[in-house]
Amino acid sequence: MVQKQIELDRITFSAAISACEKDCKWQKALQLFVVMMQSNFEATKITYSAVISACVRSGEWETALSLFGAMPHSAVESDMTTFSSAITACEQGGAREKE
Repeated sequence: MVQKQIELDRITFSAAISACEKDCKWQKALQLFVVMMQSNFEATKITYSAVISACVRSGEWETALSLFGAMPHSAVESDMTTFSSAITACEQGGAREKE
């Protein structure tokens, strides 16, 4: 049987993270995100959005907000999708009224 090697790059990592998000596998999505960053691939809005959404969908609001807070440090600007996910995370954590 012939095995094919998949070349790891930002696109393959993002696709795998998105698949984890859709299957509510937040831990796997986060693990892939960490490996991606350690491999010196730059995260994009799409990557952040997928991993944040995976956390939100699984009730991991603190992790989602932590990732959202890390975006500026990675020079990635938030967009409507990431803001929406952050707001949902705040609602889950009852953190709406915190300043």
